[in-house]
Amino acid sequence: MGVGARDDKGEPCRPSTQLEQKGGGEKGRWEAGLFISAFLVSVMFSCRGRFECCFCPKWLMASPRSILSSGALLSKRRLLPWCPQGQHQASLASAVEGNFTQAASEHSQGERKPQEGQPGQDLSFWQERLADQLLPLWRLNYDEQLKVKFEVTKKTLEQLQGRLHKLGAAVAEAPGPGALLQPFFPSPVIDGYRNKSVFSVNRGPDGHPRTVGCFLRSPGGKMIFCVPAGHLRTLPARHHQVAQCYEVFLRQTPRNPSLDIHQLGPWRRLRVRTSSQGHTMAIITFHAQGLSQEDICSQKERAKEFFMSGQGSVCDLTSLYLKERVTPSPQQSCFHRYQLLAGEPHVFEDVLGLKFRISPGAFFPPNTGATEALFRIVAELGGVDQSTVILDLSHGTGVTGLSLAQRAAQVLSLRLVRQAVEDARWSAAFNEITNWECRQCDMEKAVNWLGKFRGDGRALMALVDPVGAGLPHRVIRAIRGCPAIQKLVFISGRPHAEDMDTFFQLCCPASSGPDLPGEPFTLSRAVPVDMLPHTLSSQLVLAFTR
Repeated sequence: MGVGARDDKGEPCRPSTQLEQKGGGEKGRWEAGLFISAFLVSVMFSCRGRFECCFCPKWLMASPRSILSSGALLSKRRLLPWCPQGQHQASLASAVEGNFTQAASEHSQGERKPQEGQPGQDLSFWQERLADQLLPLWRLNYDEQLKVKFEVTKKTLEQLQGRLHKLGAAVAEAPGPGALLQPFFPSPVIDGYRNKSVFSVNRGPDGHPRTVGCFLRSPGGKMIFCVPAGHLRTLPARHHQVAQCYEVFLRQTPRNPSLDIHQLGPWRRLRVRTSSQGHTMAIITFHAQGLSQEDICSQKERAKEFFMSGQGSVCDLTSLYLKERVTPSPQQSCFHRYQLLAGEPHVFEDVLGLKFRISPGAFFPPNTGATEALFRIVAELGGVDQSTVILDLSHGTGVTGLSLAQRAAQVLSLRLVRQAVEDARWSAAFNEITNWECRQCDMEKAVNWLGKFRGDGRALMALVDPVGAGLPHRVIRAIRGCPAIQKLVFISGRPHAEDMDTFFQLCCPASSGPDLPGEPFTLSRAVPVDMLPHTLSSQLVLAFTR
């Protein structure tokens, strides 16, 4: 529909909204918009070009969130629904032609002028902007979200296949229901699914210096606000309740006259963890620099009293921890230590009928229901049965390896570190799992162990889940160079980014690189799992064989 188009009555056509796009033609344009959005994001992945975000003064590497939240994918006819009403929208034609920077510039010119320097906007304005930034798909219904994510994942795998074809590598290409990329596995819970949330402390949109929420830049990028996050669809009510009480605690704390109004004092970030067993753990980051020992003890006692017997007792915390930043000396780097102020030292979570212990610093997947589905898919793709030996190279509390131990002959975890080892061993003992073993070793020892491992004739599967860190090249070499590993299951949260190079190194022929020993793997199946509804993130489980 052109800009000057008119309806049957001769009136100018106004931009259509999401709720109005129900008819045949409108629905077609809506679906086209979804496809184009996914296509442009996938193009960004493949070319890895640069995109000028209209909210940031610097050139940033393009990402799905930066493109969608900036509004650069939106046409003047509102094919996509997450651009706020009344804002100038970027030309879709410009974006399709590849001029992403021009499209973003058109959008930013119309947005910055009326809003720059107006921090007193209504709170709902800032909350909507925060939702668009953190949950770029929240305005779409869930089926439409999965369509967008599926198209992005599809383009990512097509890019990998294209790179491998150029080198003559083997690529599985099964048509129909047995295709390489399987349908998206949805999250069993769509709203309020997070078991862990992080809240920051800073000046709010109303100017109050002690506001608890999530960071958001002003439209011009000159100011950073902390916007209350209770409206976010991923946030459980319990998490918001703890954040609200923490804000009350901060605002009741007498301000140190030696601090500037914009300085926060010793109390900083808040983390809240909940479990299906009804447990709630609150972890508050505390910076004690400049405080006497007497002041530190007084501050800690105030926090304990507030949450356990004062106004914050409504949160019914299971555990209250302090995460304290410690600097031994100017020559030594700082580190963090956890101090239990009140309650139990751990919380517990149930996964696939097993009980897991979680310490304050341990990693645990943020969506428990989707995690259970993920582990079932891993077992299926890996063909795990009572004859399978699993080499678990994942991080966390050992939940992945221990969950699979119920089906496997033996599970050996090599990359658990620090507190995660103690949690995993406790969970194994409590659940009476005897075929799981943990060898606490650093990366170099794990690589050396893989190089010597030859197996005993049983089916051997390697499980890789890098979580926050990518897989080092020396680990990739060790996996390829271990002939006993004939099957590999990779859980990827960034298939379009760092993990793409890992997939390529696992599958490319040995002749393509002098430091890639052993036979290459072949990607046989890929199943995407939606761990984080309303966001562009998902987990992709890939099965490699050789």
